[in-house]
Amino acid sequence: MNAIYNTAILAYSKLVKTAALWNRKARLMTEGQAKTMQTIRAKFKPDDHPVWIHAASLGEFEQGRPIIERIRSRFPDRKILLTFFSPSGYEVRKKYAMVDAVCYLPFDTEENAEEFIGTLQPSLAIFVKYEFWGNYLEALSEHAVPTMIVSAIFRRSQLFFRPYGSMFRRMLRCFTAGIYVQDADSKALLSTIGIDSIVAGDTRFDRVTDIMATTKNFPSIAEFASDGMVMVAGSSWPRDEELIIDYFNRHPRMKLIIAPHEFDDARVDALRKKIARPSVRYSRLYDGEKIDGDCLILDCFGILSSCYRYGSIAYVGGGFGVGIHNINEAAVYGIPVIFGPNYKKFKEARDLVGRGGAFSVSKAADYEAVLDHLIANEDARIAAGDVCGEYIRENLGASDRIFNDIAQILASAK
Repeated sequence: MNAIYNTAILAYSKLVKTAALWNRKARLMTEGQAKTMQTIRAKFKPDDHPVWIHAASLGEFEQGRPIIERIRSRFPDRKILLTFFSPSGYEVRKKYAMVDAVCYLPFDTEENAEEFIGTLQPSLAIFVKYEFWGNYLEALSEHAVPTMIVSAIFRRSQLFFRPYGSMFRRMLRCFTAGIYVQDADSKALLSTIGIDSIVAGDTRFDRVTDIMATTKNFPSIAEFASDGMVMVAGSSWPRDEELIIDYFNRHPRMKLIIAPHEFDDARVDALRKKIARPSVRYSRLYDGEKIDGDCLILDCFGILSSCYRYGSIAYVGGGFGVGIHNINEAAVYGIPVIFGPNYKKFKEARDLVGRGGAFSVSKAADYEAVLDHLIANEDARIAAGDVCGEYIRENLGASDRIFNDIAQILASAK
């Protein structure tokens, strides 16, 4: 890559290392990256030629997961490395059993990229959605490693499509095994800069359907949700909670299941102080214990996606920040979904708003109007939920389409 890119990466790495002196996430990242090459040398022999899958964080991992599981099932002897850039992905999935090792991806310097690719010698590299690291991509190209990106989506505002974006367009040409995009709009946009791509869809639809088919049962939560209108609020941030809790406090017939995006003790204690009705922390319940309250706080990982099944309506957080979290996890259960205003870069959110299955709110009055309507009109609520469920079913199959090509590469790989 050019000097400007490399200087920017170096500056970013120094910034993170400085922040690690007081910031826990930055410290986890720098400490984790320092162990990466040691882990690779311990877990993989030079002739293993593993499949390398990289996801930025937890959401991208969920998109890559159906592909990982298909590779493991069809090629059980092929080793797999999973890397993350973000601590929020690595710390949750560092013990993921379907792969042979989970690591942080070191910063994208020329030296790191050459050492990583030269040591690992992967048979295939798979990036998920938005990951474009120039030095890693160039190293993969130089080592003739088939490289693909899956569930990718492109917007005209991205640097690839700017007059000065030649460096970034060069990255796209390193995906020698294919660019698998979510929609025809992305394909058309890429074609304007001479890049071929394949419309395969979004693997998240397959993932949430897999989750629904194997969902966990929680008898105590089922009993809690058996009477009354239940709102399930997932991955909420404080700005989301201002709307959710104010409405909940004023509507005694409603019950609330809420999973804050972060749930350390201080965060949960602060949340509970805002809730005017009895609340219970899930982590404090004994197995089978009755939930004695109107609000259940999910203060642990791994159960939110199963708990949407108990909701009448869902709210998905993040829409007052950089963007909403995974709305498909809720929509797959055939319930209406509500989220904040920053959703335009998410195709599924735009589609569901357009079809009437999802609703965007930007202030308390919007939220109240949407909930009042859905609660008072059962037919409207059911119809909106049906739109969501049907939309998920329409978009299944991306994982199989992509894996068919992966299987051909691995069948002929060394």
